[in-house]
Amino acid sequence: MSQTPLSYKSAGVDIEAGDALIERIKPLAKKTLREGVMAGIGGFGALFEVPKRYKEPVLVSGTDGVGTKLKLAFEWGMHDTVGIDLVGMSVNDILVQGAEPLFFLDYFACGKLDVDTAAAVIGGIAAGCEASGCALIGGETAEMPGMYPDGEYDLAGFAVGVVEKANILDGSSVVAGDVVLGLASNGVHSNGFSLVRKCIERAGDQLPEQLDNQAFKQALMAPTRLYVKPVLGALKLGSIKALAHITGGGLLENIPRVLPQGLGVDLQRSNWPQTELFAWLQHTAGIDEIEMNRTFNNGIGMVLMCTASDADALQAYFEAAGETAYRIGAVVERSKDEGAAVMLT
Repeated sequence: MSQTPLSYKSAGVDIEAGDALIERIKPLAKKTLREGVMAGIGGFGALFEVPKRYKEPVLVSGTDGVGTKLKLAFEWGMHDTVGIDLVGMSVNDILVQGAEPLFFLDYFACGKLDVDTAAAVIGGIAAGCEASGCALIGGETAEMPGMYPDGEYDLAGFAVGVVEKANILDGSSVVAGDVVLGLASNGVHSNGFSLVRKCIERAGDQLPEQLDNQAFKQALMAPTRLYVKPVLGALKLGSIKALAHITGGGLLENIPRVLPQGLGVDLQRSNWPQTELFAWLQHTAGIDEIEMNRTFNNGIGMVLMCTASDADALQAYFEAAGETAYRIGAVVERSKDEGAAVMLT
């Protein structure tokens, strides 16, 4: 442990199993190393030095879990992508304020440690960190008999990032007439799975074999899209005024969080397609368009706002970076009584 840049600990875990897991984790974490990681720190804490290129660094942190999507991971034995979800939920959140993710720590708790399952989950975490340029520098595996049924676990984590004080995104420069762009999601990501599971139960043996050219289970378990690298690149262009990560609460509740008082957004629902996955969920759940865009991301995982004159160039940039970007609406004035509402037309 003293020679690895991890502060990975196993609390109350069988020594042999814990050592086996740590040995599996070490090469995964090594792939995520980046500037700032300080090695040889022992097993109690991880050290990270803020890169010196930042003149007035402000740390930005975010924490989250994967929610009831884990229930499907348990049932279907699909553990290799929920770690990506875990990373995505935090790094995409801190990205909204313009922050570059620096490092990530996770917490994996179970009743009895299954090394293969835990290694698959943490392998996903490492993959998510690597794709986000974020170092996996520590975590904890806790074995708590009687707390979790056999084969189940809980998962949480947090990311810390940094942004120049002068470059913090707070949405204060957004004005009426600005354009709203939406970056496509990979699917449901990690929100709305209580309803997803009810839809699966309601469909019974009438589940579709495929959705959006993927096997049904793969379509639902597709991991949260990681927007870090393309968005950080776009931020260098200086034209993004605000960002919103579309998580719990969907488009209708997340967009207002980054709008100044007196402004709202009109979304043109016809400006982005509904995928087969979301069409199936809407039909099976029997919910209207408003509820679809409040419960799910409905195909849009990240929203950004910019001037109308910058919209085409930003859209072209994201398309060149491998993202699908839609012009989904516009910022409009709202009365004080209306608040920062999002209207679907």
